[in-house]
Amino acid sequence: MIIAIPKETAERENRVALIPDTISKLVENGHNVWVESDTGKASSYLDETYQSAGAEIITDRTKLFADSDILISIQTPPEEDLAKMKPESILICFLWALQNEETVSFLQEKKITALGMDAIPRISRAQSMDALSSMSSIAGYKSALIAANELDRYMPMMMTAAGTVAPAKVLVLGAGVAGLQAIATAKRLGAKVEAFDIRPAVKEQVESLGATFVEVPDLDEESETEGGYAKELAEDEQERQRQVIHEHAQQSDIIITTALIPGKPAPLLITKEMVEDMHAGAVIVDLAAEQGGNCELTDPGETAIKNDVKVIGPLNIPSQLAYHASQLYSKNMLSLLNHLIQDGKAEFDFEDEITLNTTITHQGEIISPMLKDN
Repeated sequence: MIIAIPKETAERENRVALIPDTISKLVENGHNVWVESDTGKASSYLDETYQSAGAEIITDRTKLFADSDILISIQTPPEEDLAKMKPESILICFLWALQNEETVSFLQEKKITALGMDAIPRISRAQSMDALSSMSSIAGYKSALIAANELDRYMPMMMTAAGTVAPAKVLVLGAGVAGLQAIATAKRLGAKVEAFDIRPAVKEQVESLGATFVEVPDLDEESETEGGYAKELAEDEQERQRQVIHEHAQQSDIIITTALIPGKPAPLLITKEMVEDMHAGAVIVDLAAEQGGNCELTDPGETAIKNDVKVIGPLNIPSQLAYHASQLYSKNMLSLLNHLIQDGKAEFDFEDEITLNTTITHQGEIISPMLKDN
């Protein structure tokens, strides 16, 4: 099989889908691997290293799309590139099918088999393939560093000849993978950390990292989906949640928000009124900016001063750590390929939970239960 990796064209995208170490394993298994010239340059993986791993460097982008059997990328390639793919070929990338219905329809019409790395089920068997968790961990780590860099005060407690400086107070909203990594990083930097999540089950994880878990009374116990994501709260529960968050936001030097609901806009957690009540110099890092933001005043891709508070809406944070982000994504991808490819051929067994949930389109049909149920 010919496995191809195109150069990413999306704005702010520095990652590459497969690194040389992973390619060498695919070559050992008898696959031909094509890499578009300079694909890995932005993430410090050079063409010479890919060639040493056994890849063929391709300068003709049209040939790469038209002749490959499996095309692997980070972001979904532009439609003009997808149009060059042959029927029955396979595309694997972050597809975000619920938000990109037109792209899904196009792939369906072209009879391209498309798999979404964002649709990997969160089950123990699929942990090694879970690219969302890999990227979320990077985003959580980097968010704490961004906040520390933007804050106009110390993170840890400092005892000096001039007196003792209290540690910064950090509030993390959402204790999924990104939130937990933000907590851990802020703690390592010496901050005093609180965390909130609507899922009571994560309280133990939060506390194990040395943070205080902020609880909202009388929330629905069924606050988590089968896939481990937070459910959307009822309106009265959202209001109680905001009241508690408001109280803690007033005391915080940094707020890091990470809350997302699959297929829907990010939930509003930080209102304009909450920002107005924060002290001057406080920092908000909104990791949900790409989905509309958890803060009402977030401007995606920008750092804005709102009522003397810095509101930061970073986009594609994992791309800022492109070397390791590419390394982790590549390992996730290799695990998925090893799951799919049997005896040199991609096998689609839809009795298997991983294959069923990850496959968006196949042979002109919609396969994904997520899309069928939507």
